[in-house]
Amino acid sequence: MTNTDFNKKLIIPATFFGSRLDAVLSNLVPEFSRSKIQSMIKNDLIFLNGSHVSQNYKVVGGEEIVINGVIEDEIDVIAENISLDIVYEDDDILVLNKPYNLVVHPGSGNANGTLLNGLLYYNKDLEKLPRGGIVHRLDKDTTGLMVVAKNEESQNNLISQLQSKSVYREYRAIVWGQIWQNKVIQKPIGRHPRQRTKMAVTKVNGKDAETKLEILERFNYHTYVRCLLKTGRTHQIRVHMLDNNSPIVGDKDYGLKKIIPTKNMEMDLLKSIKNFDRQALHAIALGLIHPKTNKEMKWTIDLPEDMKELLSVIRKDSVENDFGSPDQFLQQGFHLNDDLTYDEEE
Repeated sequence: MTNTDFNKKLIIPATFFGSRLDAVLSNLVPEFSRSKIQSMIKNDLIFLNGSHVSQNYKVVGGEEIVINGVIEDEIDVIAENISLDIVYEDDDILVLNKPYNLVVHPGSGNANGTLLNGLLYYNKDLEKLPRGGIVHRLDKDTTGLMVVAKNEESQNNLISQLQSKSVYREYRAIVWGQIWQNKVIQKPIGRHPRQRTKMAVTKVNGKDAETKLEILERFNYHTYVRCLLKTGRTHQIRVHMLDNNSPIVGDKDYGLKKIIPTKNMEMDLLKSIKNFDRQALHAIALGLIHPKTNKEMKWTIDLPEDMKELLSVIRKDSVENDFGSPDQFLQQGFHLNDDLTYDEEE
């Protein structure tokens, strides 16, 4: 993959009045597909009248559009025989259970061995679609359900459902600390001001993000939670859990900086935590309107074995010893990753 500069300024013709910006630009800028245009808008590479803009903005005509920045050239993705766990499939969509340690799209450092490589091997017709029919993603080490479109009509329909926040996405997570009440976390997420490869809760260029948090089980040092997404920002659950002082177990980017055992923590639990090599986050349920039949559909899968085993060890360690709220939890010798926490007033 190589990077090239792309700079273009244009005026929206009045003939496009009432159309979505992403659809208009995919017509006016043939160098990019509609999904690529959407990605560029999301990453603030497209400006309307000098300001950031939403991809579903309805144009009126006469607006000035500026596209600039470093754009990744499209690459030829090689089909690879990668095992896929297909949960459901018909002529229009397929739903799969993504394992951990699998990147969704090729990118820097991951030119092959991705989910997209495997999808193109599984169904060569997917190469005709932008991103091989992929309409959303899971992080490399997050497991669970994803939907993939098998034709352009279905892809556009699913993208619209995601944009309208009508897709049901339920996750399960094992987090540090004792959470004492269900809550709805509504905090904007954007690029971290100092570590640009990471995200953070920030009002500076942050986009609205909402995660509903429900307690399933509470233990001595952890809580097992259900997370429901209304929005789908990059790393949303992981960032919101960190900001809540309850980072996800095993999260290398948004987790604990170090683990200091207390006199009450069993060594089996400490060993299991240290050996858990990914964020304990799983997309357990997915619901949507079928793009062809308009019927409501929902899929649910079980937890992966590694999270089951971790929960089993945590349950065994959970005796009559607790230390209260997340703030009290931090006072027990567990430290958040200070490099990722900051005060915007600094």
